[in-house]
Amino acid sequence: MPKDKIKRVTMLEVAQESGVSYQTVSRVINEHPSVAPETRARILDVIKRLNYRPSKAARSLAAKHSSTLAVITYGMEHYGLTQMVVNIEQYARKAGYDIIYSNVNLEDSDDIDSRIASTAQWSVDGIILIAPIKNVYYDRIFEQLTSTSTPFILFDNAPDIQSPSIRINQEAGGFATTQHLIKIGHQQLVTIKGPQNWFGAESRLNGYYHALEMAGLTSVAEIEGDWTAHSGYTAMKKLLQQHSFTAIVAGNDQMALGAIHAMIEAGIRIPEDVSIVGFDDIPEASFFLPALTTVKQDFHLLAQRGIQYLIDLIQNPQIIAGPRLIEPQIVIRNSTRPPR
Repeated sequence: MPKDKIKRVTMLEVAQESGVSYQTVSRVINEHPSVAPETRARILDVIKRLNYRPSKAARSLAAKHSSTLAVITYGMEHYGLTQMVVNIEQYARKAGYDIIYSNVNLEDSDDIDSRIASTAQWSVDGIILIAPIKNVYYDRIFEQLTSTSTPFILFDNAPDIQSPSIRINQEAGGFATTQHLIKIGHQQLVTIKGPQNWFGAESRLNGYYHALEMAGLTSVAEIEGDWTAHSGYTAMKKLLQQHSFTAIVAGNDQMALGAIHAMIEAGIRIPEDVSIVGFDDIPEASFFLPALTTVKQDFHLLAQRGIQYLIDLIQNPQIIAGPRLIEPQIVIRNSTRPPR
């Protein structure tokens, strides 16, 4: 039979077939406890026999919630942001929530306003704002979110934010990789830092500085990249021309990959001549030649805890809310060794 000829069973028909009221069927669908077990079983049997499928809109109206979360983000082309969104969706669905996305252009205030306005029209139960960069419109987004009654949580936000938020401790990761190089004997370090309008890149660089300061060392040189392997490659070519060093702290694994390529071209052996560390532990990091020492960000745990945090805020708006941190883990592989 053509799809447009299929008759959709209504909740009223289920009620008539079950010999109960429309409201009783609604209670069963929304798992309300005040239905006798035998009545519930009879209604469920009719639902199965008639192949009744309640619309999400009807369930949401009855339950006074939509079981939907909104994710507003920027920079989906980058590894870390993609991993956050993928895992947020996975754990939201496990918790019974659907996800709608808005990937905003942070250079366009009209786009920001329209995205947030459209999100509000969906009547979502909660909002996740992934806010990784410094931007003149960041405060604008934040103000619009706080002016609504919808619970929200920030991911990958500025370190000094006191609102409901969760992030991986980027500074601790930058500190750990730098300290590892210092502990195995390196004193001449350079860094290819990430773009400094990103909160994470700034925090990783602060960790690098902190570890050097604790050891009584200073950075030989630093060049800013843009997260890409190409920027790591060009940065390393400049560093090789201008400086002498024994170890490199790269702001992420992709820039480390580009730097490794430039060093191989120059006849430099890794780690015999120069050690290098990255950040992120992308799936390919263990297959670099040599396998890359890096920092693992647990995006699964970030999403799991973040989603649970938001659900707690939805279910109990009175809970004490503030920033929460997840600690990263250094993964030591073959790209680092003591200097010659």
